[in-house]
This record gives sequence, structure tokens and C-alpha cells, in this order.
Amino acid sequence: MKLIKTLINSNIYISLAAVFLTIETQIQLGMKPQWHPYLFIIFFATLIEYNLHRFITVTTNKEALNSDKHKWIKENLKGFYLLVFLSVLGFVCVIFLAKKDVLIAFAPIAAITVFYSLPIFGNKRTIFRLREIPYLKIFLIAFVWSFSTILLPIIQSDITFNNTHVIVMLLERFFFVFAITIPFDIRDIEADKQAGLKTIPLLLNENKSLVFSYLSLIIFFLISFIHYQQLNYWFIIFPLLISTFTTFFFLYSKKIRNLPFYHYGILDGTMFLQGLLVLVSYYVKIFFIK
Repeated sequence: MKLIKTLINSNIYISLAAVFLTIETQIQLGMKPQWHPYLFIIFFATLIEYNLHRFITVTTNKEALNSDKHKWIKENLKGFYLLVFLSVLGFVCVIFLAKKDVLIAFAPIAAITVFYSLPIFGNKRTIFRLREIPYLKIFLIAFVWSFSTILLPIIQSDITFNNTHVIVMLLERFFFVFAITIPFDIRDIEADKQAGLKTIPLLLNENKSLVFSYLSLIIFFLISFIHYQQLNYWFIIFPLLISTFTTFFFLYSKKIRNLPFYHYGILDGTMFLQGLLVLVSYYVKIFFIK
């Protein structure tokens, strides 16, 4: 249990989820799942981004360490600093292994994620971040996850894919990430209200926002079903169906929503699970074909 808590609190868990979503993309593109330097780029970039905001907070505001949100960091402060250092070092090392085109494509995505946490401009009174633009935060997160986990495998492969196929994949990934991101904004309603941020839950209230999340998940599966049914990729449809049902259950169940690691463990885990399900389904198909 301690290991699981460490993986979640250190953001290694969600970084692995990003890797599995990218491997899922390889399969959806008709490629054989395999390791590439860009998978390590995605892993370390996700690890850096999700720890960057916390790093800035604890280094500029020591009192933040006393909050429940940063309890793990306070108890593992040296380990946290070492993790940030190693993630940056790992990222610098792997970029030398990646293709130039991959790095060029990744640059604007990286810039968006950095400016999501870091101030674009500021003074003693005002610090502005991209996340503070009204209603943009959740769309920005879904956009970055979609493009980073789908476009990098395409660029790395040097294969020309059908544009419609790629666009539909981007829409699928966007709606799925959008659906599981709304509960994070619901959780932060009070904090966002005090900070003066405008989010969908503050506009619609919690119940209507959850309905919005359900609809986004349903749209994800409908697009996926039509898309892969036309390609006769039933081995992808079935794991995505399981992913949709389990994710819907996690979003709907009040009992599960009250669990301690609901957001960073269960909801983030839906991305990990979806990638894993598609990967397993791929190898099951290969096994039976042989």
C-alpha cells in the first residue's frame, strides 16, 4: 500500500498512464506496440509538469507544506527534490535520442504545459498563468493530453496516416480526458472560487457538471465505436467499451467519489487502464490469429 501511495503522490503513476495511452495510440494506428525514445520523453515530461506546480509552491511558500495537499511532500521533502532533479535529468538525456521532428512537434506542447503552471507575466500583486483564463483550464488539459499522446507516435513513425483517422483519434482522446478532468474542477470548487477562477463547475454547479462529464464520455465511445467499426478493429472496440463502463461507474458512484485516492488514483488510473486493456486485447488477437 505504501508503494502505491508513493507512486500516486510522486506522479509516477500518472506518468505511466501517459505512456500506456501513447502505446494505445500505436495500436490504434495499426502499428506494433514497441518502445521508442518518445515514450520516455512523454514519461519524464509528464513527471516534470505534474511536479512543477508543487515544486514552485513549496519553494516559494513554505507554509503550503502544512496543508493536507502537500502532506506527502513534507514527509518526503528530500525525496521530492531528488525526484524533480532526476526527472529533469532523465528528460534531458532522452531528448538526445529522439528525432528532431519529434522535438519540434513537442516544443509547443511543452511550452503550453510549462506556462500552465509558470507565470507568463507578473508583479508583486498579480501573477498570471494560462490556467487562470476563464473556463480554459479543463480544455487545455484535454488538448495537451490528446496531442502529446497521439501526434508524437505519428511523427516518429515516418508513416503517412489518413488525416480523418488522426483527427477522429484526437477527438476520441479529447472527450475521454475531458470527461475525467471535470471531477477535478468539482473538487476544487471552493479553492477556485476564492482564487477568482472561472470553471465549468462554478458555472453549472456540481450535478450539472457531472452530467456534462457523462455526456463527454458517451460521445467518446460513440465516436470510437463508429470509427473502429468502419476499420473492423473490434479488438479495440471491446476494451474501449470496458473502459467506458468502468469510467462511467467511477464517475457516477458517490461511494467511490468519496475514497481518499479517487482523483489521483482512480480517475488518473482510467487512462492507465484503457491503455492496458487495448494492449492486452491486441496480444489476445495476435495469439488467436496464430
